[in-house]
Amino acid sequence: MLLIFPPTAKPSEPPAGIACLAGILKGNNLPCTLLDANLEGLFYLMQKPGSATDKWSVRSGRNIDKNLAALRTTELYASPDRYARAVSDLNRVLEKLDIPGVSVSLANYQEDHLSPLHSRDLIRASEKYEDNIFYPYFSKRLPGLLAEVSPSFIGFSLNYLSQALTTFAMIGFLKKIAPEVPIVLGGGLVTSWVRNSSWENPFAGLIDHTFAGPGGEHVLTLFGHKKSSSHYPPDYTDLPCDQYLAPGFTLPYAASSGCYWNKCSFCPEKAEGNPYQTLPIAHVRQDIALLVTQHDPVMFHFLDNAVSPALMKSLIDQPLDLPWYGFARVNNDLLDIDFCQNLRASGCVMLKLGIESGDQDVLDAMDKGIDLATVSEVLKNLQQAGIATYVYLLFGTPSESLAEARRTMAFVVGHHEAISFLNLAIFNMPVCSPEAPGLAINNSFYAADLSLYTDFKHPLGWDRGLVRKFLDLEFKRHPAIRPIILRDPSVFTSNHAPFFAMQNKRRGGSKMISR
Repeated sequence: MLLIFPPTAKPSEPPAGIACLAGILKGNNLPCTLLDANLEGLFYLMQKPGSATDKWSVRSGRNIDKNLAALRTTELYASPDRYARAVSDLNRVLEKLDIPGVSVSLANYQEDHLSPLHSRDLIRASEKYEDNIFYPYFSKRLPGLLAEVSPSFIGFSLNYLSQALTTFAMIGFLKKIAPEVPIVLGGGLVTSWVRNSSWENPFAGLIDHTFAGPGGEHVLTLFGHKKSSSHYPPDYTDLPCDQYLAPGFTLPYAASSGCYWNKCSFCPEKAEGNPYQTLPIAHVRQDIALLVTQHDPVMFHFLDNAVSPALMKSLIDQPLDLPWYGFARVNNDLLDIDFCQNLRASGCVMLKLGIESGDQDVLDAMDKGIDLATVSEVLKNLQQAGIATYVYLLFGTPSESLAEARRTMAFVVGHHEAISFLNLAIFNMPVCSPEAPGLAINNSFYAADLSLYTDFKHPLGWDRGLVRKFLDLEFKRHPAIRPIILRDPSVFTSNHAPFFAMQNKRRGGSKMISR
């Protein structure tokens, strides 16, 4: 089986989804080949000559190899200004390819005339595959690879909207040159499509098999194998682990899927009915030991929606002996300063926290299951322990108005020294949310059959335009908050944030650096 991770997504670490499938296939003596077409495709585009002659574009083109090499060194992360320049120069190379109606960057791909939210546009992308900006790459890469491995199936891991148009362009090309090989489609974005209650497959005849959720059991059935009770660790050995844009190999790993809380109102995980499934701690520890021995990573990235308290305690009892980070829920264990210090000693350099709001009524309305007093104490404990925090806030939920948003701002200001990075998002209503029927829905806003979200009339009049105005003109400009916003690593955001946190720790600073 040929497993492909398509463009475009942040090329800072290898794709975990196809590595997990590779582990399962190889564990059942089924051959497979992995292709990170995202990494290869972006590097291919960077080497294409651009026609822009301005000084920035010329300098960026001249320094491609230098900037790629710099992003793989720890030294660059000690200088936010040099880092920002290297990333912006690489993006400039991609932006100045002069393809009309096409926008491509290290993290995104868009076409003016085609939308990944419309199935008809994705089908159109498959029919006009030669119009895709990555066509010169995949039209050369795929025929040779097919001749080399002769796959029985070709699978695509489609996780982000930024990958959708190129995924379908590649599928259209493959249907032209190898129509006899079945196409398999899975991944995070596909899971969201399939688990939408209104899903009706529009890709019959183009996609042979479409799977939702973890794909291991599904791919085994393709080969006539029954569901296996055995556990197999991910296999990254076929991927170019030394080529990703990070200062060493970041090893992504999921100890669970779904969310162990799974109660938050309007959460896509809840709306889509994604079950919580977790590996036994013993399997996780065995996987980690094997993967660390195989790859000698410089960073371990837990992909879980929330690293469980049980796993945290295991990591404290048996430290990884290398830095790690991941999402976590604010929980009572983190109220114990000794626990936080032991967590730091285990290798934890950063926790991503979905706090969402600094107003208790908003949190209660969301059934978030946390209180602000606990959040406050946890932030202070993590700061004291030397663990960076990447805090996620969500504005514009149905229970929030300007007054509540300002209370969130006040909470952030009051804890600005304990908040290392911020991610600000404006609320989108999931189309399959059970809470949606209680609100006035405006389906014309996202008039597309593959849209995961729908617009609604905010019951308090706090619409998206007002939220955006508040964030741009008030929240982001506050003198205590602006430095936090500015130090978020451009393009790579939370994927590179722990490396900046580690640099700050080495210098013994009590505050994160700003650029």
